[in-house]
Amino acid sequence: MADSTLKIGTEAPKENRIGLKATDYSGGKSTLCAGCGHDAISNQIIRAFYEMSVKPENVAKFSGIGCSSKTPAYFLGRSHGFNAVHGRMPAVATGAALANHTMVGIGVSGDGDTASIGLGQFMHLVRRNIPLIYIIENNGVYGLTKGQFSATADEGSKLKTGVINDLHPMDLCALAVQLGCGYVARGFAGDPKQMINILKGALAHDGLSVIDVISPCTTFNNHEGSTKGYTYSKEHDAHHPQEARRRLRSIRRRASSAAIAQGDGSGSDADRSGLPAAREEELHPSAEHERAPALRTW
Repeated sequence: MADSTLKIGTEAPKENRIGLKATDYSGGKSTLCAGCGHDAISNQIIRAFYEMSVKPENVAKFSGIGCSSKTPAYFLGRSHGFNAVHGRMPAVATGAALANHTMVGIGVSGDGDTASIGLGQFMHLVRRNIPLIYIIENNGVYGLTKGQFSATADEGSKLKTGVINDLHPMDLCALAVQLGCGYVARGFAGDPKQMINILKGALAHDGLSVIDVISPCTTFNNHEGSTKGYTYSKEHDAHHPQEARRRLRSIRRRASSAAIAQGDGSGSDADRSGLPAAREEELHPSAEHERAPALRTW
């Protein structure tokens, strides 16, 4: 399981470039279940904003409804915050971004809040390229209503009750890419180094950043048969080139099937899916591509 407590490594400087300590970026005490992936993400947000020297008072936090949407209370306690209604956080964040262009916006949502009731608002947020870091804490279940499958649950995954999911999942990263989002990433709550680097990249990006984070629910979706638990996620690391190829083929296959169903029988699979063919260097990035994000001034 991921650690649920903030740890300030001895190798890190005591103060960042603006004279703040990591504890200056903390929030209230979490009331989530022990080992929840959401708490790990909160810790990673704290670390990323601290290391990037973002002034907490220049940050606006937004959320909807769900376990994930409680988490803004657990990080950046000196920042502004707004807890919206279910699925409507993008509209509130859009209004705030238009009203004040100087704030750094971060929205935290869940797979139910984004992929079900809030799907329409999410799509228009991407279309408008609102300057916001949009984090989806994706555990594949509705934790507040006793663990039913959400729209992002993988086909073939199993609930603790033994029920098997027979529906295709909503792939929010693929949807964001198709709608033209300029920064799209998928991470794992149990990999802090990966997540901190993803968040730093999002902070440096000018425009909307969509980050889908596999965040295990230790109460309802961390058992054998789950595809969103800690063990499964570590064994199916998307950093591995073979796993990356498998996921890309799966996205293209689903998109191609949809195009064929609409009567478009021409062109290659890549053409019908609307996704370009992956270059070898994309699956095997060289050192030249692994550059630190440019620094902004907040």
